[in-house]
Amino acid sequence: MTSDTLQELAIAIRMSSCTGPGKPWTVRFNDSTVMKELSANGKRLNELATRYLPGKVLETGANINAKTLCEKLKESAALGSFPHVISVTGSGIYTCAPGANDALTIAKCLELENPFVQSAAATGRLSGCIAVITGSAQGFGKGIAEECAREGACITVADLNEKLGNECAGELNGTYGCGTAIFCRADVTSMQSIESLVEATVRAFGGLDMLISNAGVLKAGAIHEFDERSFDLVTNVNYKAYFLCTKAVTPVMKLQHVFNPAHFMDIIQVNSKSGLQGSNRNFAYAGSKFGSIGLTQSFAMELVEHNIKVNAICPGNYFEGPLWSDPENGLFVQYLRAGKVPGAKTIEDVKKSYTDKVPMKRGCFPSDVARAIIYIHEQQYETGQAIPVTGGQVMLN
Repeated sequence: MTSDTLQELAIAIRMSSCTGPGKPWTVRFNDSTVMKELSANGKRLNELATRYLPGKVLETGANINAKTLCEKLKESAALGSFPHVISVTGSGIYTCAPGANDALTIAKCLELENPFVQSAAATGRLSGCIAVITGSAQGFGKGIAEECAREGACITVADLNEKLGNECAGELNGTYGCGTAIFCRADVTSMQSIESLVEATVRAFGGLDMLISNAGVLKAGAIHEFDERSFDLVTNVNYKAYFLCTKAVTPVMKLQHVFNPAHFMDIIQVNSKSGLQGSNRNFAYAGSKFGSIGLTQSFAMELVEHNIKVNAICPGNYFEGPLWSDPENGLFVQYLRAGKVPGAKTIEDVKKSYTDKVPMKRGCFPSDVARAIIYIHEQQYETGQAIPVTGGQVMLN
């Protein structure tokens, strides 16, 4: 069975677990040697299910298709007996449960033959939501991942930095339970890399409900000193990558809509206040963010028929993050050295100058952005918007 077919089956299983707009279950696919052998041994599989598992087993043939499986599962759901184990002969086994930890534990039970102990399903505002967050190994992205996991979401930490990315996923699993997060190395400027990211997410969790396109770079400078390579880098990471990520996730989201037309999904770009207002000597960054709002509005028009909402969050400056506060090369240090703030003699002087520009007298926190993301997720009548989260520094006209 091809990887595309196995991915379609995972989506069909997950979308069939709820027949309305409720929270779908988490689905995991396992094709280890043990699981493949077990999928071909119905008697042994049912023995294990009887001893250890809370739900019945559904055995399918080797040539099952997603549409037929969806029909079978919806019949089971209507009878209140949705299976926790779906076996595809010769290919592997899907395990599913209301909580991400439960689905993972069931899979471990089948391999290790250990008693299954059900954990409490997440009950947060993002419970049941599967989110891919690009650029989430550190800074804003990591903070957003932490806030979303706290609210019950399953997280794919996507980043080029493998060390920090694995650490972030490990921290989330340690805090919120094994099975909450995975790390996937991803280059957002490569379509092949993003497609692999989507495939890994569906394999781990059974679908994809929210793309948070957060990865970005900032290079500032005057027109006469800014080179073409720097301009291309900023444009590719901040603008083109948003298109690539959206293109990669929409096939999964559209298929989810086919199997459950009541299910809503989100594509959210973490934009910037510089996408709402020009930025002096920062034209490449501001231009990429302005352009991304155009993409947001256009994507929203095209994808609304599939219950895919597309919005942008426009945060103010995250002064506590590494971009601004890195002691060696953060913007506060750079601006002090460059004399950008007249009269400033210390880093604190520079920071105060920028903080004073914000009516609320502080920078933007990841929790501020996460609250806006959760609002967008819960709001079913909002798409194509660019929502400022700037403490009043930039306001919509």
